[in-house]
Amino acid sequence: MTFLAGCSSNSLSSLPTATPQPSLTKNINQYKYLIGPGDALTIFVWGNPEISGGYIVRPDGMLSTSLVDDVPASGRTPTELARSLEARLAEYVRDPIVSVIVNGFVGPYSEQVRVIGEAQQPMAINYRENMTLLDVMVAVGGLTDFADGNDARLIRVIGGQQKAFALSLGDLLRDGDIRRNVDILPGDIIIIPEAWF
Repeated sequence: MTFLAGCSSNSLSSLPTATPQPSLTKNINQYKYLIGPGDALTIFVWGNPEISGGYIVRPDGMLSTSLVDDVPASGRTPTELARSLEARLAEYVRDPIVSVIVNGFVGPYSEQVRVIGEAQQPMAINYRENMTLLDVMVAVGGLTDFADGNDARLIRVIGGQQKAFALSLGDLLRDGDIRRNVDILPGDIIIIPEAWF
């Protein structure tokens, strides 16, 4: 209690705002899934079942296998990770051939689409190729009864800066105005405010 009493609002400092993290996807027309922390991977080393197996990408984005430690995995495609593992395993195995299969998809935060506020189920969603606003809203169960869908905002990082765009979710979901459907990109944030009655 003494600690709480000593903290007045005048002595509190403000934290700096979050650093905008642009998507790692360079060309949306050639979208490829990128591995992220928490992804479950099966790594198969041809002819070497003793070093093949299931692995989870660590929170720091690194991967450790039975023969190699601290391999950067986050932000790479499964093929890129396989080639990296082949290079590292070549020290122990003659001409290794590696396949990486993603079993549990999480992906890097920079590639996830986040929906907050008055959605039925606010959540982070793994980006999928050609995802639209309608796809996202179906995944989160639509709007709550208290949502002000036509005052929703989409936040997107462009050129290292966060930019806000207006969304008309009420028109799209309640009135069926398909002209209000827009493309979603990896890393987008959708904020749905509560309506004022």
